[in-house]
Amino acid sequence: MNVAKLHPASVQSAAMPSDLAGLDAWFDQRLDEKLAERAANKIPSLAIIATKGTMDMAYPPLILASTAAALGWNASIFFTFYGLELLKKDLGLKVSPLGNPAMPMKMPFGPDWLKRINLPVPNLVAGNLPGFESFATSMMEQTVKAKGVPSIKELRDICVESEVRLVACQMTVDLFNYRQDEFIPEIAEWIGATSYLGEAKQADVCLFI
Repeated sequence: MNVAKLHPASVQSAAMPSDLAGLDAWFDQRLDEKLAERAANKIPSLAIIATKGTMDMAYPPLILASTAAALGWNASIFFTFYGLELLKKDLGLKVSPLGNPAMPMKMPFGPDWLKRINLPVPNLVAGNLPGFESFATSMMEQTVKAKGVPSIKELRDICVESEVRLVACQMTVDLFNYRQDEFIPEIAEWIGATSYLGEAKQADVCLFI
């Protein structure tokens, strides 16, 4: 008769030390092993709060979330205030050079020495020259395309395909009198900040953009 099959607990306990000091060491080792096993099996999670609705600020949350998903993480983005523009069916995102002095204006074409030059644009010009925002947006779009970087829509589609949870702030929808049919159907939830913070609290990484 196989005693181990009938009494596995007794066989396991036989391997436990009988003295108190040895027993403490055994429990510590078992605890370390279980904690290491849990850490190895845990799926990392990322929670992002997206608040900006410009083209340049749309890239960070979508790139980070899609990259996390590609690494096997659970990722979600909570779109609130102007960040909801990133979920619109019709994307009309612009680059705003006004008040954005850190943004370099780069030439998307020409020789390499020209494309490497940062072209600082004074706020006086950016704010008063008609059509400058459209010009800056066009320059950014050409630069992105020339470098082979996906568009905002393509990145958003990648997030959807990668099962990134896209969450919309219902309070912002009510505040700005939006209609839900203005947004893409892939939105996972329409919730408030309280609900999303409960999810973000459990995330390994939480970012505000």
